[in-house]
Amino acid sequence: EGLKKGKLLFELRGFKLRGEWTLVRTKTKGEATSKDWLLIKHRDGFASATTIFPDASILSGLTVEELGAGGAHAGELREAVAHSGAPERKVTIDRVEPMLAEVGDAPFSRTGWLFELKYDGFRLLAAREGEGRRQARLVYRRGLDATQLYPDVAQAVAALPCDSAILDGEVTVLDDEGRPSFQKLQKRSQLERPSDIQRAAIELPGVLFVFDLLALDGYDLRGLPLLERKALLEKLVPRVGPVRYADHILERGEEMYQAAVALGLEGVMAKRADSTYRAGRSRDWIKLRHERTGDFVIVGCTEPKRGRVGLGALHLGAYDGETLRYVGRVGTGLNDKQLAATRAAIEADRRATPPFDGPVPGGGPHLWCEPRQVCEVRFKEWTEEHLLRQPVFLRFRDDKRPEECELPARANAEPTPPPEPRAEPHTVPYSNLDKVFWPDEGYTKGDLIEFYRAVAPWLLHYLRDRPVVMTRYPDGIGGKSFFQKDAPAFAPSWLRTERMWSEHASREIDYFIVDDEPSLLYVVNLGTIPLHVWASRVQTLERPDWCILDLDPKGAPFSDVIAVAKVVRELCEEIELPSYPKTSGSTGLHVLIPLGRLCTFDQARSVGELLARAVVTRVPEIATIERVVSARAGKVYVDYLQNGHGKLIAAPLAARPVPGALVSTPLEWREVGPRLDPKRFTIETVPARLRRRKHDPLAPVVDEVPDLPRALERLAKKL
Repeated sequence: EGLKKGKLLFELRGFKLRGEWTLVRTKTKGEATSKDWLLIKHRDGFASATTIFPDASILSGLTVEELGAGGAHAGELREAVAHSGAPERKVTIDRVEPMLAEVGDAPFSRTGWLFELKYDGFRLLAAREGEGRRQARLVYRRGLDATQLYPDVAQAVAALPCDSAILDGEVTVLDDEGRPSFQKLQKRSQLERPSDIQRAAIELPGVLFVFDLLALDGYDLRGLPLLERKALLEKLVPRVGPVRYADHILERGEEMYQAAVALGLEGVMAKRADSTYRAGRSRDWIKLRHERTGDFVIVGCTEPKRGRVGLGALHLGAYDGETLRYVGRVGTGLNDKQLAATRAAIEADRRATPPFDGPVPGGGPHLWCEPRQVCEVRFKEWTEEHLLRQPVFLRFRDDKRPEECELPARANAEPTPPPEPRAEPHTVPYSNLDKVFWPDEGYTKGDLIEFYRAVAPWLLHYLRDRPVVMTRYPDGIGGKSFFQKDAPAFAPSWLRTERMWSEHASREIDYFIVDDEPSLLYVVNLGTIPLHVWASRVQTLERPDWCILDLDPKGAPFSDVIAVAKVVRELCEEIELPSYPKTSGSTGLHVLIPLGRLCTFDQARSVGELLARAVVTRVPEIATIERVVSARAGKVYVDYLQNGHGKLIAAPLAARPVPGALVSTPLEWREVGPRLDPKRFTIETVPARLRRRKHDPLAPVVDEVPDLPRALERLAKKL
């Protein structure tokens, strides 16, 4: 239909051409049809006036002319290998053991060394096999075959202009900014069905960054100096596409490290330029990570407490020579799915005694298991007792053997810290303070900022450690607005952000975390009026602090909202479940029920649904759970669907973009009566109210831990 009309909109997902495009048929005066078309690139995130891709194919690395010349390029490369002095010897991928790096303490610059970016992915050996048969094999460092999992990468390896080759590299999946995303890689690496893998090759394309060439066309290159191997590799592998040459710089390691940190990458690899390739760990290769991380063996777990599923914390170990030593426990960073799956794996490998030497930690009961699983952990430092301080779980490492998890020789030694950039002052560059944001009342952007400054001591209680989503009104409530989850690239470095995977957006998002007053005022200065927050914190992202019932009138009188709110309170008192009200900042009321991080978001929604149904059963003449507005018949909508992963509520004490500059205000239950008027709570009146009252009646909802199982038992009887 688009072709017939002469205008066709489409999307390309290639390595060079990406994003939205339009084909438009041109027409001159008096001409009925034309054979000429214009190809137009939309101004989206992939548009660039400066990016120039090489002419070479993303598969073979050859230009059209070189492809037309047949095997000339391969012949030149083979001749260069023959003159390199490498022995003519067949090397098979099954017989190659990867060269491994030591972990370094601090970045350095040194003559005779080269420096590469470190990619957050899985180590992968790739082989182009068979003369002219275009076959490829991909193998993880533990020897597991990965060829079927990455058909896009295998296709590119098979297309390389040679008869045979063995490459060493790291496979990853890139985000929209071109940075390695381990979450996306993990999502892809766990696929099993061929149809899912084929779809992922389009939606989550793999990229193998190749940093070494071990064999080529019957020659064993491992004895050549690294720089010579990389010079040959550069002639073989493209710079764009599923298989890419991993470039390097010479000597200037500290500059490269700082650049990698600024780009949000994992760190750099330092390698002796004259090093030969030999199996096992070597000081000729040094890994310099931005954060201190390590790989550890799972040796057991503790039992879960306070509603946590699966397990409490993982017990970890590392090898000191051939002896397995205990190094501590980690519970932070695991989601519910990982907790349940890991518990099942531990149960399958369960044993009666600890598999390590030394004293058993306290705080049981404990479950012990055979040391078979490996995970990566970020930590602050080693303690004097050779234990991990402040560990955070990062990921499972199926590509590593337990024996590779070695205890550092100086586990309790302080590393030499990398040079830190000068700290930025926490100053907010205020702008357009006189711009009117509420025309009828005359409130300005400056008034909004002063309101948030005044309520910050109370408001920050609800913002700390939570992802914040902004709705920005650069021209006030009468102008255009837009919803923004991502922290802008120009935000100062002192502002805390947390990168999280969004299932809805299918990408990682850098959320603002507003922990202090300067951060709050910076966000507001962007033109943000309402602040929307998650019900959970970044440390326990899958476990909300509260459940919300949103009482939305949508045509019902506010007196009915008050009546329904009182029924919610009565029900909660009967089942001994705490409840706390606040105004929505618009026409309704919110009732928040503390959950104490005892349940998941799905369970929180179930709790909300049970409460909502019980309330509607009591007052069916004024309350409903019908989502369609036209079917509510003028009743108050008891909305429990705002409970879910990534669902947002207007933060308590957040201003709202409505006439009157209303504020979502915490209430005492005794205030929820006939005299309650939400329009009295504005950016002008609320600060004085807080100063008079001294305390916030809603504050307990953040940390209170109810007896939820008993309350639900009582609720079940009533239903």
